[in-house]
Amino acid sequence: MTAIWFIFALMTGLAVLALLWPMSRRPALAGLPEAEARIATETGFYRDQLREIDRDAARGLLAAPEAEAARAEAARRLLRASREPGRTAGAMGEPALRRRRAASAFALSTVPLVALLVYGIYGSPDLPAQPQAERLAHARSAGNDLAAAVTQIEAHLAKAPEDGRGWTVLAPVYLRLGRIEDATKAYENALRILGDDATRLADYGEALVAAGDGVVSAKARDAFERALRQDAKAVKPQFYLARAAEQDGDRAQARTRYAALAAAAPPEAPWLPMVRDSLARLDGTAPAPAAAGQAKDQPKAPGMSEEQRGMIRGMVEGLAQRLAEKGGSPEEWGRLVRSYVVLGDRPKAEAVLAQARTALGSDPGKLAPLDDVAREMGLGAAKATP
Repeated sequence: MTAIWFIFALMTGLAVLALLWPMSRRPALAGLPEAEARIATETGFYRDQLREIDRDAARGLLAAPEAEAARAEAARRLLRASREPGRTAGAMGEPALRRRRAASAFALSTVPLVALLVYGIYGSPDLPAQPQAERLAHARSAGNDLAAAVTQIEAHLAKAPEDGRGWTVLAPVYLRLGRIEDATKAYENALRILGDDATRLADYGEALVAAGDGVVSAKARDAFERALRQDAKAVKPQFYLARAAEQDGDRAQARTRYAALAAAAPPEAPWLPMVRDSLARLDGTAPAPAAAGQAKDQPKAPGMSEEQRGMIRGMVEGLAQRLAEKGGSPEEWGRLVRSYVVLGDRPKAEAVLAQARTALGSDPGKLAPLDDVAREMGLGAAKATP
């Protein structure tokens, strides 16, 4: 801690010295041989000029009045040039001296005060030093091995940012911790360094879906399509592209994709029940929703862990809270209804549909997109709440 304050004091002293150094220098001509030589040259010139005027007057080239005027002008310039050097260049008047002293006092007092003020506002002088080794040791002693691992990988990537494998390892950890934006950037770095790979592209698209509150955006769709070009049998891209078609209202395309996925799935695939439920929902024969206590037994999406499902559900709830507090467009309400249906929570989708109709009022233009979503999801045509 003492070392850092010593460094701050040294930096402040150097800043003050940089300000005071130009003000401490005297003019270059004061008492220097160069100044004396210049003055001797000038006085010699004017003396030669006086002798030249005398010669011209003696030869009759200049009238007496003109010669007298020329002599007076040359003598005045000679007198001005032959003045003492210290009185012309080296001397400093009292006003200039006062200004320099005031500037010096201002620099000496203001620079340290401003530095202390800025550090007091934006710095953390009360925090102890935390080298990386101490942070890792503290994280491990607290039993937080995951945080310690993240810190270690981040430190490694700060020194070797082109380590694509490091970004690949870190990205799913970010996703597990709920750091969605960091996860998408990590996947982007991995893809930029290591190139396209079906698994990385599918995981990147899934992170984009998580960032979009469960909506398959155009960017996520592009990632899934690129993944399929790498591996046409990859399950996760097929599932999310089917969901994208369902969210877009293209029931035929969604059904085709779900059906192809179900036909190629092994019987023991853990995600197969969810694909079948999606097909049943599109056909209008969806099974009765599970009770609240059975939510933990719902089938998982392809490649999606229980933590990721909970994370996506949390983001959907965040969208629901924002729409309830601030309202939104018919498309946003429809997106929320679709998200709850895809998550298998039809009662919640029904409740949100009624809430959306109340929020949008009786404008047929606003209610039309919501009616389309209700028909697509098989929710029925509920009437607006008066």
